[in-house]
Amino acid sequence: MPPTRRTFLQQATAAALASAAWTTRRGLAQPLLPTAPRQMSMPMTPRAASPTDSAKPMPPMIHAASLTPFVDVLPMPTPIHINADGKSRIAMRETHVQLHRDLPPTRMWVYADAYHPTANPSALAPILDARCGHPLSVEWLNQLPTRHFLPIDYSLHGCGHDVPEVRTCVHLHGGRTPSRDDGYPDDWYTPGHARSCRYPLQQDPAMLWYHDHAMGLNRLNIYAGLVGMAILRDPTEDALNLPSGPYELPITLYDRLLTADAQLYYPDSGDPEHPWVPEFDGDAILVNGKLRPYLDVEPRLYRLRLLNAANSRFFALSLSGHQPFHQIGSDQGLLPAPVSMNNLLLAPAERADLLIDLTKAAGQNLHLLDNGLGILQLRVAATASATPAQYIPTALRAVPRAQTSAATVTRSITLDEALSPLGNPMVMLLNKKRWHEPVTEQPRLNATEIWEFINLTEDTHPMHLHLVRFQVLDRRAFDVFAYRNSRGLHYIADPLPPEPNETGFRDVVQCPSGLITRILVNFNGYPGKYLYHCHILEHEANDMMRPFEVVA
Repeated sequence: MPPTRRTFLQQATAAALASAAWTTRRGLAQPLLPTAPRQMSMPMTPRAASPTDSAKPMPPMIHAASLTPFVDVLPMPTPIHINADGKSRIAMRETHVQLHRDLPPTRMWVYADAYHPTANPSALAPILDARCGHPLSVEWLNQLPTRHFLPIDYSLHGCGHDVPEVRTCVHLHGGRTPSRDDGYPDDWYTPGHARSCRYPLQQDPAMLWYHDHAMGLNRLNIYAGLVGMAILRDPTEDALNLPSGPYELPITLYDRLLTADAQLYYPDSGDPEHPWVPEFDGDAILVNGKLRPYLDVEPRLYRLRLLNAANSRFFALSLSGHQPFHQIGSDQGLLPAPVSMNNLLLAPAERADLLIDLTKAAGQNLHLLDNGLGILQLRVAATASATPAQYIPTALRAVPRAQTSAATVTRSITLDEALSPLGNPMVMLLNKKRWHEPVTEQPRLNATEIWEFINLTEDTHPMHLHLVRFQVLDRRAFDVFAYRNSRGLHYIADPLPPEPNETGFRDVVQCPSGLITRILVNFNGYPGKYLYHCHILEHEANDMMRPFEVVA
């Protein structure tokens, strides 16, 4: 039997994952949602050759499970220095950081406060902690080397031999930002140059993040370490008296593969002309830049601000001992009310705002788990340093439910992939179109539209729209085979409403296989060119990313 896509993914990282549980997009995607059987993709002209069925040999690898867990303290991001005039400077630099007590330093590319260079290199970027409505200007300095240390696929769009090898541009993910400052993929610049971006921050409080978005390279630049968190606050949220200061924990999650000398390993297809791979999972789970760290905490209420900054991994999160937690917010801020949960599926680029009550865990060790593996240990003290007035609010903020009657346009967007004869993906597309083709989505400024993502692939795709926030309307299973063969759209189940923790505003939505996922979007903000794409970075790079233009 020829190797399938799944077996290729397993083979590509087998050496590093031998002692770890293997997960894929399909295994984690919305288990309660029905999916139609996967059918063969419709033929499309490939941009890059499919991965070979025998990837080149991997170097000796570190098995992360063999490292002693919970020996490094969880670092916390330091707030970025912001001048009185609302200006700041953030540099992109190469450094070497120790990811675990027993490992030598790892080469990484990081964001660092240009005003306050530190003598202690860290994989953890400074946090942009800002106030809603207070504009912020950031000068982003590219101080990286001129050669990349990860395998570039020169066949991908924007990655030809005719452009510099190292290019960056920064996107404030979730920000309502003018087009010129949004981090459009073509607006890259090279080492030795800088770009200043102004962020009006005229939006509700939310947990955002910033990351590289250079055309064709951001999957490598982000894997190298170019990610950071941003938090917007306002008086209304302040009045809720949620845990703050040392009791609010910003936590960034991502996975990596490490060679025997603790260097980042990015797998490739084995084809030197087309090294792109469709996705992969690493067994080294980094929490704020450390491998399975610990944190001393108190028996009281904590607020965890979680960000999934992985290239393609979905984190299936829970707490040890089946301890429940409450989700109070998602990508674009607070939910209407807390949602009691025992587990959470966090897709790439999604954020989750959680409240965890540790009062009954005094003197115990509690663990944050991913697929049952402890990735963070919380060492709960026997007593609290003070007796705080703490409670979980019953209501958080008003979030009016989406009204489809407000929509003037409905846009249908297919999520497509082309497969090789061996069943391996060669290219990922939206509406069977590539990035460089003419713009086909031109919403009017302040218009409300319904976008429906018709997933014809076997993956769950976390779809992200720049500039805007939206609400999830529903998901509905349909006959994929009939649709592929031009027999029309035939639903095979009733619509499923959004999950309770999806009832707030979002900027990323999980679109499971065999379902049509509908969102309601208001295009307020600014006119200009933006983009929408899958936030599995390997998919986005080849070619699951399209421009849209907001017209006045």
